[in-house]
Amino acid sequence: MPKVKPHRTSPSLDMTPMVDLAFLLVTFFMLTTKFAPEETVVVDTPSSISELKLPESNVITLTIDKKKDRVFFGVDDPKTKIQALQRVGAKYGVNFTAEQAKEFGNLPNFGLPINQLGSYLNVEKEERKALNAQQPGVPIDSLNNQLIDWVLEARRANQAIFKKPTYIAIKGDGNADVPTVQKVIKLLQERDINRFNLITDLENKPVASAQ
Repeated sequence: MPKVKPHRTSPSLDMTPMVDLAFLLVTFFMLTTKFAPEETVVVDTPSSISELKLPESNVITLTIDKKKDRVFFGVDDPKTKIQALQRVGAKYGVNFTAEQAKEFGNLPNFGLPINQLGSYLNVEKEERKALNAQQPGVPIDSLNNQLIDWVLEARRANQAIFKKPTYIAIKGDGNADVPTVQKVIKLLQERDINRFNLITDLENKPVASAQ
């Protein structure tokens, strides 16, 4: 009696669950991803082989571009920014409206004397971009050292709000004026701030060739 051969069918794979999973992942990343704000000044940081990562929060960033004496101040948290603005404003006798304070909380960084901040914050966001190149930098003169006031008041504000220490990072352009970088470091050290980070780009580690 002849044998009955079973009918062979090619295997099939239902791709629907995989497609659903892919769409869920895309939706998740779209909803949770935070885009970095557009900074007032763009710097090309030097490279290094250090793999230490800067903390994601409680960070004060001092940006030094390649134009002489231009230092920009920034804080990552809006609440800390606003409270620091009120503290520094009170010290220099400059008042800010609630709307100006709100706008300041959204700034990634700035490079203006305290008495020019109000008029800058009154300008529409798109119009500010044209003014960014004209910012002279936060004053760091011995007789008008506003930069260290911003640093100290931002640290106090951050401690009052979050009860956590503040990290300080110096982000200098690879072609930045070396005396300006040295001056900023010296200003910090004069206030017993001896721990800070230098922001660099990671480069490949040198590989030793076999002999």
